[in-house]
Amino acid sequence: MPKSQMTQPRICDYEGASYRTDFWEDKGREYEDRVERVVLRRLLPASGGRRLLEVGAGFGRLTDEYSAYSQVVLLDYSLSQLQYAQEHHGRDERFVYVAADAYTLPFHPGVFDGATMIRVIHHMANVPAVLGQVRRVLTPNGIFILEHANKRNVKAMARYALKKQDWNPYDEEPVEFVELNFDFHPEYIRRALREAGFSTNTRVPVSYLRLGALKRRLSANALVNIDRVLQHSHLLFSPSIFTRSVAVGNTVDNLKRDLLFACPNCGGALVREDDVVRCTRDNRRWAVRDGIYDFKAPLD
Repeated sequence: MPKSQMTQPRICDYEGASYRTDFWEDKGREYEDRVERVVLRRLLPASGGRRLLEVGAGFGRLTDEYSAYSQVVLLDYSLSQLQYAQEHHGRDERFVYVAADAYTLPFHPGVFDGATMIRVIHHMANVPAVLGQVRRVLTPNGIFILEHANKRNVKAMARYALKKQDWNPYDEEPVEFVELNFDFHPEYIRRALREAGFSTNTRVPVSYLRLGALKRRLSANALVNIDRVLQHSHLLFSPSIFTRSVAVGNTVDNLKRDLLFACPNCGGALVREDDVVRCTRDNRRWAVRDGIYDFKAPLD
């Protein structure tokens, strides 16, 4: 079915939002930020990566953790979030900034050997579709680090037992607790990854201590050190779970070719013409806005 005829999933748009200052900076989330960096360093390769895709990069909070890769593509639906990331990380060729819909990634197949999606999939109404897109653009044996909100967490299990919530944390189907905010059972995510063409070899529980009372009583260093131990427990009852998966199957590997962007509508090759990229197949054009490739809507 042509993409123009596909039903467009709902999209969570952070355009213009002050997410960085309202949620992260000086908001008492040093513990959450640091433990996520701990697990990323554990799961990503130490060196030798070629090109990594960061899906939902936002303002680039975690981008500096990808030093193992020669090139990092920061993709987000929000142009304003990417503008801040660009201010922070700079404009050298190692970083490529792309405003695009994760359901229609504007890349050729097999042009990344790494991908991450952290604090993003809980906004995705169609998980199989977005995982399929990530798998399409990865090379065989490419690494995919995914974080997901866990519906089977200790707090949810306790609330369900006390009849303070209606939804069942043990049921494997996702729960949308507010619009475009989903919690996922760990087995649902593992099954969705397998069906998308991934083999999941590691799952890490993270942020067990995400409680205001604990954060008021213990230092961030103490919380992080405790969390490091709990990450090795294999007890998947934490609010957040990281997975490390490998792309499987005999699919195309275009990483060594001089390829990256492809038309999100038809898959055709794109050519750069000043501050525009044009599809050589259907002639659709997209803007390059002050160094950010904008694939949210064609110009014509």
